[in-house]
Amino acid sequence: QVQLVESGGGLAQAGGSLRLSCAASGRTFNSYAMGWFRQAPGKERVFVAAVSQNSGAMYYSDAVKGRFTISRDVAKNTVYLQMDNLKPEDTAVYYCAAASTVLTLRYGRGGDYWGQGTQVTVSS
Repeated sequence: QVQLVESGGGLAQAGGSLRLSCAASGRTFNSYAMGWFRQAPGKERVFVAAVSQNSGAMYYSDAVKGRFTISRDVAKNTVYLQMDNLKPEDTAVYYCAAASTVLTLRYGRGGDYWGQGTQVTVSS
């Protein structure tokens, strides 16, 4: 069992930056690939970024590639999403997820475990 708690959301202006954090409980953090998804109002939840267990593989959606960076800190059991050059269309609830493989996050069913979500609002 893995529990995920997101933080760092809030309000930003277009062109600004925010950093999301996702703290994972338990001793099995290294066993999971980690990812971020987002859900805008009235839309389905979609993939944003994912990182493999050893940070050797990272994936990004086309919408955020070049602007967002995913990373993980093993010592802190935490995964981050650095969001730069934010756009109004980045406004959404952002969810952290854990899965057994990074490809499951990128191309499959998504996470086996999910956080509660954190709101990101970008004003123009």
